[in-house]
Amino acid sequence: MLEKLLEFVLATGFLNIQGQQVIMIFIALVLLYLGIYKKYEPLLLIPISFGMLLVNLPLTDIKNMPAEGALGGLLYYIGLGVELGIYPPLIFLGVGALTDFGPLIANPKTLLLGAAAQFGIFTTFIGAILLGFTPFEASSIGIIGGADGPTAIYVTARLAPHLLGAVAVAAYSYMALVPIIQPPIMKALTTKEERKVVMKQLRPVSKKERILFPIVVIIVTGLLLPAAIPLLGMLMFGNLLRECGVTERLSKTAQNELNNIVVIFLGLSVGAKANAEYFLRMETIQIIILGLVAFAVGTAAGVVMGKIMCKLTNGQINPLIGSAGVSAVPMAARVSQTVGREYNPGNYLLMHAMGPNVAGVIGSAVAAGIFLSLL
Repeated sequence: MLEKLLEFVLATGFLNIQGQQVIMIFIALVLLYLGIYKKYEPLLLIPISFGMLLVNLPLTDIKNMPAEGALGGLLYYIGLGVELGIYPPLIFLGVGALTDFGPLIANPKTLLLGAAAQFGIFTTFIGAILLGFTPFEASSIGIIGGADGPTAIYVTARLAPHLLGAVAVAAYSYMALVPIIQPPIMKALTTKEERKVVMKQLRPVSKKERILFPIVVIIVTGLLLPAAIPLLGMLMFGNLLRECGVTERLSKTAQNELNNIVVIFLGLSVGAKANAEYFLRMETIQIIILGLVAFAVGTAAGVVMGKIMCKLTNGQINPLIGSAGVSAVPMAARVSQTVGREYNPGNYLLMHAMGPNVAGVIGSAVAAGIFLSLL
């Protein structure tokens, strides 16, 4: 009896846990705290951190690959959606169905702000190469600057799958911290007078324009950059379901049930990539720092472009909306609104900021397509 009891004790995780696993479990608990109590992107951060917790518990077979004559672990099969590039495009389908492209259609000049915010992606790509990362790894790191988690996952799963855990955690962490990271940059690069600029009300957008927009965009970008079609195609398809007026059931499914299921599977899969063996390395710290640089540079580039457009239009563009050119929809647009109202309580920038915000989603997908085409 004592022998059996001893075998049971020796087989428990308490006696087999390693120091690295303890560190990863602590990180997972911190991320759970940020998601639950601080409400930082909880819909994504909680599944990711729980997946991280599960995979770092010792002696568990939840992520094991299938052996001959045996089944694999649960997270192995769920994770195939990431490996095969299925989940990120489906997330884009939901984003397209949820997003109103009207502000971008009404003020197409804001497309320039979304394009400028992608500057952080390409500068960090160059910086990562100079630090010794391969072009494949540098592309995955640079795309963090777009503040678009699904795009970062999609690119990394194809070009540098061994970095997926670090890249995903960095991308979603910075998405969650948009309200903390962006305001200091926005205030440092603008004057009080610029922050008080009131923009004119956007013109009404017709139903015909709303229907034609996703169709035209996917034809043009699909012919120009075929590698971007999986992401942009699903984004525009989702938006067409929203706007055409005859597929309400499909639109609601894409927005709710399907989107929620994919978010759960994607989050658990990404978290499961952050096991101690691959995550606790010096390159992970470098990736997190470079990701922050990419995001900060992208925000700054959008604001600087906003300042240029403000001067060229004689004060018709509030530079604060340039920070929304990163594709953290709609959080970045809300930050533009919040900072603007600090200096002019009567100002209403949210809908204006949604233009560059939507452009940023398109821009990050295009940047991903460029990397995938070249590499």
